Amino acid sequence: MAAGVTTLIAMGVDADSTQRAIEMAESHPAVWAAAGHHPMNRHPPDLQRLGELARHPRVVAIGEVGLDRSEDEHVGPWPQQREWFEALCLLAVEQERPVCVHIRETAGEVHEILGRLAPRGLRAVIHYWSLDAEWARRFIDLGCHLSFAGTITRRSKEQIREVARMVPEDRLLLETDAPWGTPQGHSGPMRPAWMVRTAETLAEVRGLSLERLAEIERANVARLFPKIRL
Repeated sequence: MAAGVTTLIAMGVDADSTQRAIEMAESHPAVWAAAGHHPMNRHPPDLQRLGELARHPRVVAIGEVGLDRSEDEHVGPWPQQREWFEALCLLAVEQERPVCVHIRETAGEVHEILGRLAPRGLRAVIHYWSLDAEWARRFIDLGCHLSFAGTITRRSKEQIREVARMVPEDRLLLETDAPWGTPQGHSGPMRPAWMVRTAETLAEVRGLSLERLAEIERANVARLFPKIRL
């Protein structure tokens, strides 16, 4: 909090980590929780338990969820991943919570599923944005928010900065993406305080003061995550 990071959401990647995120949120007023099942799980989600955990008043989102077609050995089986992701998105609709979406080498599939469920009230943020401007427009057209991590500060990531310039003000979010979304000049596991560097870069590329960006972020968080008490 000394760095100016006053509110954050701890993501669950399965039922057990969701429980720990809730316990952290119960102990720290600045922390909120999300109930999720990451696609880098080789076993199916415990939907009953996640549904129960998601009803906790400190749970403000369903996440991290999504799809992953990388060659990482820990990635869950395909097409079961799609079934699990759809089930978790339906849980988000039922619980009236947004989804925080992991998207790696699966933009088309994620876009199709979110587009199908958007008319049912599904709201989403695509986290750790890394795709080009055309994909950004397509997800924005679905009503999605885009979230930027420390990668926006890296000299080689002009494509990400290009997208950050064109995202509508009311769809713009920032994140830590712990443990690996570190800004330029830092190494090791991500720390929330380092997100200030990410914010400085985002403010610079959009021609904003850091204070104005903070106002925008608070308004966007309040809209997308209405269960958070800022």
